[in-house]
Parts: sequence; structure tokens; C-alpha cells
Amino acid sequence: MYSIASAFTTTNLLRPMASSVKSSFFCRVPPVLVPRNPKIKSGVSRDFTSNSGQEFSNEEFFKLFSSVDEEVDPGKVDGTDLRILKYPHPSLRAENADCTQQDIESGDISKIAKEMFLVMYAAAGVGLAAPQVGINKRLMVYNESGDPKKWLNEITMVNPKIVEFSEAKDIENEGCLSFPNMRGDVERSKWIKVEALNLRGKKIKKKFKGWEARIFQHEYDHLDGIVYPDRLTEDGKNEVQPRLDELIADFGEGGSP
Repeated sequence: MYSIASAFTTTNLLRPMASSVKSSFFCRVPPVLVPRNPKIKSGVSRDFTSNSGQEFSNEEFFKLFSSVDEEVDPGKVDGTDLRILKYPHPSLRAENADCTQQDIESGDISKIAKEMFLVMYAAAGVGLAAPQVGINKRLMVYNESGDPKKWLNEITMVNPKIVEFSEAKDIENEGCLSFPNMRGDVERSKWIKVEALNLRGKKIKKKFKGWEARIFQHEYDHLDGIVYPDRLTEDGKNEVQPRLDELIADFGEGGSP
């Protein structure tokens, strides 16, 4: 989870080139909205488009834009003792064990997932992995809308694995609540095929693309002890290194260098 809202300024959004508008990861809006020439579809003027091809009228866009929340560190969240851990906490690099059938049947995983959603929403995020709250289990949750009222969009993945990646890639600007106040461009597959267990222990298979595929890949990396700065270019890593040094000073040695 990470900060993004600052990228969605009116100035940026009125620029004509898509490349001038960067999104950040784990915010409550789709990545990259850019203006376009009005296009009529079914009698509706579509004045903006996302990089996934979704189109928005002026009215729809400004309603969306007005709901953008700056990602925050919620601290203590009502209903849970879980807290978001900051780099360089060792939990972010630790090995994550599979959830057992006993974990699932006891209801422990359901309880943890519920509390993870509480923390995620409090942080204005769209996804969270268990290691980020100090639980080294292969468990992740997300809601691509980031809206707690849209609870039908909530996804919980137990022991997920990616079984196929697309060769086609794209680059988006990402960040993470465990790395506050920093971002970087990350290349990821445009679509993925996934296998996992649901909260009842039933095996599920999914294909994700676009925004949802990126959310999943970001959270899945956490389950392998990978954090998004690992995936930056050398120039990107050099750019964020001063901020990483600040985080080490703020939160202590440990985790990754």
C-alpha cells in the first residue's frame, strides 16, 4: 500500500500526454486518468480515459477525483491490534508459511483477514499482505475499489500462487504503506493466472488483468519477501535510497539493507 493522491493534481490531469500523468499504487482510484477529445458513446460525452481504456465523462471524472484520499498511516485501528509495519521491519523479509487446513477451519484466517480489511480501509488502501501487519503467513486481501461500502469486491487469497504471467508488460508508479512518502515506477505483467484457497479452504482459479493484476502482483511479492523497491531500475533505486536511509533511521536497523 502506498501514496498516490498527490499525482492526481488538476494540473497533471489537464496535460495532453498520458506519459505526464503518473499514478501511485493502492489508492481508491483507477491508475492514470488523462483528458481526451470528447467521444460520443450512447449519447454520453467521454472526456477522460484511463490507461486500461475505461472512459469517463466530465461529471463522472470530477466525482471520482473529488473522492481521492491521501493514503495515511492509521496507527491504532478500532477492532484490531494489527498495525502496519514500516521498512526495515524484519517481518517484511521473513519467510511466510502456508496457512494450514487447521488455520482455516478454526476461523483464525477469517478473523485475521477481517482485521486486515479494517486496517487497509483505515489507510485508504486497496490491498494488504499479512507480513505487512506482522503475520508471516501466505495471506492477502484487497478490494480494487478501496471502498468499504463495496464489500462485494473484497477478495481474500489464502496460499496464493501465480501459475502464469503474460509476456506483455506495463509500467506504473507504485508505492507502499510500509514505505511511506516514496514511490517508483515498476514493470509488471499485464495479466496473470492465479490459484489459491478461499476462506472455506476451497481451491479457486482466477485470471486477473490490468489494475487488479497489478494489485495482486504487488501483494503477492510481499508473500515472497519482495518489496516494490526491489523491482525498480538502478536509477529508480538510487532515487529512493535517501528515503530508505531515512526510514532506517526512523524505524531502526533490520529487514533489508
